[in-house]
Amino acid sequence: MQLTDTHCHIHESSYPLASQDVLARAHEAGITRMICVGTNEKSSEEAAAFAQNHEGVYFSIGVHPHDTKDGWEKLEALTKAPKLVAVGEIGLDYFYTHSPREVQLEALEAQLDLALRHDLPVIFHVREAFADFWSVFDNFKGIKGELHSFTDTPEHLEQALKRGLFIGVNGISTFTKSEAQRAMFASIPLERLLLETDAPFLTPAPFRGKVNEPAFVRQIAEFHAQVRDIPLDQIAHVSTANAQTLFKLL
Repeated sequence: MQLTDTHCHIHESSYPLASQDVLARAHEAGITRMICVGTNEKSSEEAAAFAQNHEGVYFSIGVHPHDTKDGWEKLEALTKAPKLVAVGEIGLDYFYTHSPREVQLEALEAQLDLALRHDLPVIFHVREAFADFWSVFDNFKGIKGELHSFTDTPEHLEQALKRGLFIGVNGISTFTKSEAQRAMFASIPLERLLLETDAPFLTPAPFRGKVNEPAFVRQIAEFHAQVRDIPLDQIAHVSTANAQTLFKLL
């Protein structure tokens, strides 16, 4: 059985666990591939370097909406690095105002252009901003990607699926107390499901209180297999195939 962590930040200098131990535990748990996701220019550079030095690790480049005020111009230089599989995480976040909305919108458009020019899928972060997000998204034809850490409404899930997007689910799905969210997670078609940790954040049950790491993808997979009453191997096979399709993982 093979699993893929499609979204983690174990490459960042602030990550508190030893990378070799983290990778060893991931492999023991059956996680054979993981994507280190950039959140700003420095993080993207760290992701590129980390991926080059570790087997089964890929990376993405992007500036998170919170950090767009600090610029995104250095991303272009990273597009030639080996093992680059996506642009992200990028998007809009109106829950916080760490960067002005107009700057977030400008950065989103610029990074979507980057993705199209280099034929890369996109990892999206969208929070309380879907009205503006769909307007921008629909102006860029041919974008492929996923909604990372999706916790929104069935209506926005439907909109995402209509646009061919994949849906990333993480530890939130294992500990949310919202029945509406639980129902939404259960309704995601298997052929559009991606598993992720967002490590070090959003540690799944039963490991709440610990630093998150890619090995915990297995607990997320087990949870969704139980909810859907299907074998764990099926969740692992389909979600890994989805990741390989979208990100062209080897």
